[in-house]
Amino acid sequence: MKRNYKPDVILCTKLIKGLFTSKKTEKAVRVMEILEEHGDPDAFAYNAVISGFCRSDRFDAANGVLVRMKNRGFSPDVVTYNILIGSLCARGKLDLAMKVMDQLMKDNCNPTVITYTILIEATIIHGGIDEAMKLLDEMVSRGLQPDMYTYNVIVRGMCKRGLVDRAFDFVCNLSTTPSLNLYNLVLKGLLNEGRWETGERLMSDMMLKGCEPNVVTYSVLINSLCRDGKTGEAVDLLKVMKEKGLSPDAYCYDPLISAFCKEGKVDLAIGFVDDMISAGWLPDIVNYNTIMGSLCKKGRGDEALTIFKKLDEVGCPPNVSSYNTMLGALWSSGDKIRALGMVLEMLNNGVDPDRITYNSLISCLCRDGMVDEAIGLLVDMERSEWQPTVISYNIVLLGLCKAHRMVDAIEVLAVMVDNGCQPNETTYTLLVEGVSYAGWPSDAVELAKSLASINAISQDLFRRLNKQSLFRA
Repeated sequence: MKRNYKPDVILCTKLIKGLFTSKKTEKAVRVMEILEEHGDPDAFAYNAVISGFCRSDRFDAANGVLVRMKNRGFSPDVVTYNILIGSLCARGKLDLAMKVMDQLMKDNCNPTVITYTILIEATIIHGGIDEAMKLLDEMVSRGLQPDMYTYNVIVRGMCKRGLVDRAFDFVCNLSTTPSLNLYNLVLKGLLNEGRWETGERLMSDMMLKGCEPNVVTYSVLINSLCRDGKTGEAVDLLKVMKEKGLSPDAYCYDPLISAFCKEGKVDLAIGFVDDMISAGWLPDIVNYNTIMGSLCKKGRGDEALTIFKKLDEVGCPPNVSSYNTMLGALWSSGDKIRALGMVLEMLNNGVDPDRITYNSLISCLCRDGMVDEAIGLLVDMERSEWQPTVISYNIVLLGLCKAHRMVDAIEVLAVMVDNGCQPNETTYTLLVEGVSYAGWPSDAVELAKSLASINAISQDLFRRLNKQSLFRA
């Protein structure tokens, strides 16, 4: 500017966008001021500033730019209003978005399909399907034809709200041929509810209208079959899919790997991992964690450890779940030194422990009678970002009760309550049973009565605990 060059509006607009993306808001504003003072700003430049302010949740500043834009003789276009409406809707401010829509109308600016689709999506989330359908009717009455994205938003919203029948009727009664994506959305909604017959009817309608199943369709079917325990049918469907010339993706293999691991058929699961790699899809860390967990449950910890050691080589660095799996397996097999080494390796590799890591270690220590060490870890947990949950405290209480250290157990209970963690029925069951096993069955009966009188435990649980304590007495 000092050399009297005129700023280029296109380059300034790109610079404004880049500075807002880099969160350098004040510099972006300064570029706009220079452009206004020495150059010729256009609607695109103003839209870039409005969009930047909206993304930063500075809606007052965005409105200020809108006013300045009008004062300088620039009429906001539908893109300007879509930016404002979209940003407000994304932050759940539907009422304000509707006011912007009213302003759009007052300024004789015609809304587009995009404008209505943004509002319809937000209305489904915050207002309901009926209100969203009124917007759809208004949109059509203005001569705007909904596109497939509009229909996707509506159908997905219906399915999420459990209105699968309504979604089914909506898709089957569309005046235009529904996209395959719409059919897949409804099919997933139906099968999530276990409605296979209705799903078959939907697929018949889909085929009649010339929509052939694609990879997504098959992945929905395979996932639903695996969830319902029909792994054999899922495998057959995978074969049919291949025969039709379709290449299964990770979403087809994932449910099969998970299902076979749950059934204890870990070798079959490993076979599908190999098939997946052969098909050009790299398993993710979730796949490997599932396999390792299944191997550990079957007492094949060494094989799990071999896979664990190769995770970096296959492009899947172990995450906190991987370490948690191996920690529990190594400790359970009696290899405590390697288990603790796993914790050190985890920390050295920059993987932060989570609540499961703490609970696993506390559980392992309590199982081996190292309750004081477990209590020390519980104290560390209280100082960390992972505050102990009722599960954490219950594990320690169980360890103390087994060691007949009821006074310490009561102290832990007091700390638990002081820290704002509400005991549950399991907590009280542990205390009653602990008192009974420690040699005070009559006191256990009185404790159970007191807990039942304040509805801390159910009557069924009270009867069971009472029976146990009386028998011990």
